Amino acid sequence: MKKAPRAKGKPKLTKFLTEHALGSSVIIKIDSSQQKALPHRRYHGKIGEVVEKRGRSYVVRVAQGNSVREIIVRPEHLEPYKGN
Repeated sequence: MKKAPRAKGKPKLTKFLTEHALGSSVIIKIDSSQQKALPHRRYHGKIGEVVEKRGRSYVVRVAQGNSVREIIVRPEHLEPYKGN
């Protein structure tokens, strides 16, 4: 979870202001410089679906093994999924 030397420092403002629509697919990419609403490292790189918005955070439904989990994640740890 370390950042590359040139990637360290404050994240860009657009990471905080990005809005994700309900039902959209997102990739969970942990930003180690921000610790608020940090998902567990087992979810890093997983693709999930936005279920609801809770304050500044989002509830994301992620498949893990045979079960489906709902985790609370801040927008700086999410990226839009441009696949299917």
